[in-house]
Order: sequence, then structure tokens, then C-alpha cells
Amino acid sequence: MDLWLLMLPLLGLMAVPATAAPLAVRLVSVGSLPPALLGFLEEGVALELGAAVRLGGNLPLPASCPEGLSQYPGPPFLAALAAARPPVDEFILGVTGVDLTAPGLNFVFGLADPGGRAAVISLARLYPEFYGQPRDPRLFKARAVTEAVHELGHLMGLDHCPNPACVMAFSNSLADTDRKGPGFCEACREKLGK
Repeated sequence: MDLWLLMLPLLGLMAVPATAAPLAVRLVSVGSLPPALLGFLEEGVALELGAAVRLGGNLPLPASCPEGLSQYPGPPFLAALAAARPPVDEFILGVTGVDLTAPGLNFVFGLADPGGRAAVISLARLYPEFYGQPRDPRLFKARAVTEAVHELGHLMGLDHCPNPACVMAFSNSLADTDRKGPGFCEACREKLGK
């Protein structure tokens, strides 16, 4: 078990209890990603949310987002994911290796569309190597799980949280993501009815 999971209770943060009604999440890669990148997210999301998580294949980059750009607008990714979601009671979480942006923001780690029951996270800025730092697979995986849980929290009806240690706190920088970790604070757990 990773150290960050053991530290959750010490920070007053907890994963969603396993006794909660099962949440269904489908993980889909968008663009070219090695399948192993979804495997650890499947495990991490299932652990944090008590969710039934399944791998759901691969989608190409949205047609309005040709390959070769340095950044891609996030909203077309959400639209493509919402259109690919089958009419069942599940959320769809897209995972992409390309750098995403959104209106009014220089970049985003992820975006969510609660109405479409779709979210996307970008792995591009979660790698330490993006910032010229040494490769650190453990840190990268912790960041990716944190961002995945954050976006799924939005799909579950949560807004950004003022508690900087809560997974639902807004990440304006990678330091914010590293500080918060993947656990919900007590107030957010109460909002979820957990």
C-alpha cells in the first residue's frame, strides 16, 4: 500500500467507505496511451471511491483537435466522452496524455461535465519530467489518482472545497495537487452522504 493512503486518517481525510452504494465508472483512454496507465487508475479509483471500475477501451482525439498541437481545448474531449457513454447509470472518465486547456485558464489537470456524466484528466503535467525533475512513478501515480477522484467528485455533485487538504480543493498548481491527496474531507463526505 502506498504511503499516501496510510496518511489519510492522520490528515482527517478518508476514502469513501466501501459500504456506500456502488458507483460505476468506466475508464477510457483518449488518444494514444499505454494500457498500463489505466490499470493503476482502475485500482486507485476503486479503492478511493468504493467504485465498480471497468476499462472501456480507447477513443481517438476529438475530430476538432488534430494531432500535433501543444495544447488541446478540453470541452471537445468532454463532448466526445459524453457521446460515447452508454445509456447506463455510470460515469465515464477519459484519460489523455495531451495537455488540456479551458476557457480562461492556461491549463487544466482535468474537467468535468456533471450533466453529461463525463470527465477527463490530462496526465501531461502530472509527470515530474514535465518540469525537468527526475522520473518518479510513485508520485506520478498519486497525482493521477488524486486528479481522477477530484473530477469524479464533481460528477458526484461536489463543488470545489475550501479545505486545501481535501481532494475537492481547486488545484491552481501541481503543489496544490501534491498537498491535497486523494481523500475527501469530512464536509465533502457528508455532502456525498458517506
